Amino acid sequence: MRKIAAIAAVSAAVAASALVGPAAPAHAAPSWNKTVKCEAKDEQGRKVPTRIGNSELGWNHFSGKHNIKKCKVLDGIIKGNKPSENDGSGRLVYKASLFNPGKGNVQFKVIAQYSRKTKDEKYDAGKGNKIGVITAFCERVSKNKCPNWVNE
Repeated sequence: MRKIAAIAAVSAAVAASALVGPAAPAHAAPSWNKTVKCEAKDEQGRKVPTRIGNSELGWNHFSGKHNIKKCKVLDGIIKGNKPSENDGSGRLVYKASLFNPGKGNVQFKVIAQYSRKTKDEKYDAGKGNKIGVITAFCERVSKNKCPNWVNE
């Protein structure tokens, strides 16, 4: 009788684990493309990459959503400038005013993470690499979407 009870207990445990399935990894990192699309060097000598990324950060995040289609837009904001904000843990914010005669003026902002990992440690660029540009957008315009002339 004890053997039958033991076999039944083991069978129940195996059946329960089959229903639940294997345990998911505790901290699975999201998929993102670490390939560098463009890079600009700021006034303080930091090489800030813009990676392809995904829907949450990098080129794939902001290029469609915020209508930024060319690397030269980011280069113009980062290159030769120093960040207007630096939180001391790698978060850099670059700001500039873009002007096109006859078309307008917009305030432009680039937010970069100049460290191996994002602040929430969700993304990792790998040893010796920097995350780079998280997002870029025009301020004080509908949905932070830059006008087409920004890409000219």
